[in-house]
Amino acid sequence: MPDVSPIQLVIVLVIALVILGPKRLPDVGKSLGRGIREFKDSVSGHETPAPPVARLDVTPLDDSPVTPEEHRTQRADSTVVKAT
Repeated sequence: MPDVSPIQLVIVLVIALVILGPKRLPDVGKSLGRGIREFKDSVSGHETPAPPVARLDVTPLDDSPVTPEEHRTQRADSTVVKAT
């Protein structure tokens, strides 16, 4: 493995700061660290547990049973609202 002196490390960090800017540099560092961690975990065979998945409540508000045909009709008639 090549030897990296402190001066070389400072030069690389200054170049990265100039290219990426102070706002994007922390995000790039986090992404790079996360990628290296995932690579190490995949090589060593360790798997991190998946985060819990949010469950959606699909019960109708009036608690009346809905047939699949009614559900399809309601979905086709509903308006899609985009979250901002």
